[in-house]
Amino acid sequence: MNHNVPKGKWKQFKGESKKQWGKLTKDELDTWEGEGTKLVGKVQEDYGHLRNRVDREIDDHRKHPGD
Repeated sequence: MNHNVPKGKWKQFKGESKKQWGKLTKDELDTWEGEGTKLVGKVQEDYGHLRNRVDREIDDHRKHPGD
């Protein structure tokens, strides 16, 4: 699964990710700009989610931002 987020949408995606996974820091999200794979790994580490759950949550954010 490709979790790269186009740079133009990263700011919105970053805000939604911060709401969903509050343990993520602004600096981490800024560093990973457009690199969703690193986001997946950090969410797995911080929350103990399985890879497929994180994949689904990220896909949901991309399809329905702000929900």
